[in-house]
Amino acid sequence: MASKAADATETSVNTVELSGRVSGEPELRELPSGDQLVTLRLVVARPTGGPVDTIDLACWSAAARRSAGRLADGDQVHVTGALRRRFFRTPGGAASRYEVEVTKLSRRRVSASA
Repeated sequence: MASKAADATETSVNTVELSGRVSGEPELRELPSGDQLVTLRLVVARPTGGPVDTIDLACWSAAARRSAGRLADGDQVHVTGALRRRFFRTPGGAASRYEVEVTKLSRRRVSASA
């Protein structure tokens, strides 16, 4: 008989799909381990026309890093990935943030309006 925890894991889904505007320039970072990642921020408008959401993106795979490295402030993009909670230390103590770990990133062509 399967446990409730195993059942929950089998039915869990962590997939994020976003479209929005790049805010700032993507940043290539090298970790002490030698691993590289590109981080950037995505601004997503709410359907109600109210405030926007600013979402941190982390690109770990070589393909995602290449795609992110070609972007500039203001580019429109479409992102798929998974939501991750990252823990780190600050001078004030332990802290955490949510970010999207990008699996696919593509620039969206915006057509000129008439």
